[in-house]
Amino acid sequence: MICTLTLNPSLDYIVQVDHFKEGAINRIAREEMLAGGKGINVSTVLNTLGAETCALGFIAGFSGDEIQRQLNEKGIRTDLIRVSDGYSRINLKMKSDLETEINGKGPDISEDELACLMTKIENLSGEDILVLSGSVPKSLPEDIYALITRTAAAKGILTVVDAEGDLLQQTISYRPFLIKPNHHELSAIFHADITTREEAVPYAKKLQEAGARNVLVSMAGAGAVLADENGEVWFAEAPEGTVVNSVGAGDSSVAGFLYGYLSSHDYGTALKTAVSAGSASAFSIGLASKEDIVELFEKAEVYHG
Repeated sequence: MICTLTLNPSLDYIVQVDHFKEGAINRIAREEMLAGGKGINVSTVLNTLGAETCALGFIAGFSGDEIQRQLNEKGIRTDLIRVSDGYSRINLKMKSDLETEINGKGPDISEDELACLMTKIENLSGEDILVLSGSVPKSLPEDIYALITRTAAAKGILTVVDAEGDLLQQTISYRPFLIKPNHHELSAIFHADITTREEAVPYAKKLQEAGARNVLVSMAGAGAVLADENGEVWFAEAPEGTVVNSVGAGDSSVAGFLYGYLSSHDYGTALKTAVSAGSASAFSIGLASKEDIVELFEKAEVYHG
């Protein structure tokens, strides 16, 4: 079972506004309200691909009810903890000449509610995979990802971490199965200017030396780089298409990587599926369909670096 953890789920209100004008009344041309948050996005794409998944995390209030309803409607298994204080955040994602996002705060998590989550994680088995992704509510400890990764490692649970800065770096010594920084995040970690796949390779290997087993670096239009645990480096070209939505593309890549690897136990195939899923979501208003992922997979180019 691939379990995803979203500590701060959301309802993503995605709107298309043609030529947004500040200080004026703007009309929405198209709108969607989708259950979101990085882990939930991973579970959604995994479910689309036909993989067994379970979404963990916290929900609260009327917006939490809608998140649960949408996941139930899609047939996604959940084990979400209902929080008593506040409501799940609503994030505005506006598509116009420029993309604009306004993200909500989310509920406050109590010590008892956090303890309930840790119990759920301790009850996972070594046959499970746990995906940690996204931001952390201010009411939780700053090292929560490290705590969870350490707990999972002690039980032999494979972990995947898709987070920024200290959230990511604090987990690496616990040997996560996969980490997925983008090239901007990789540049920030090493105070470097990384713009090409070749430039990303030595820094990906440094993260492996620190403990990460596999490092997937997404690079938008420049494709992606994978440094795998067998010592091989893989490059992927970015598929051709029109980017209409960057929300969820990285999460789709994580889902694609796991699906591709578990289906083939081949890291080249995993990277190819990751790039196909990420690009398919980037080319869609919402998250990718299975048909779009399969179509891009047939065209994707992956080779040794």
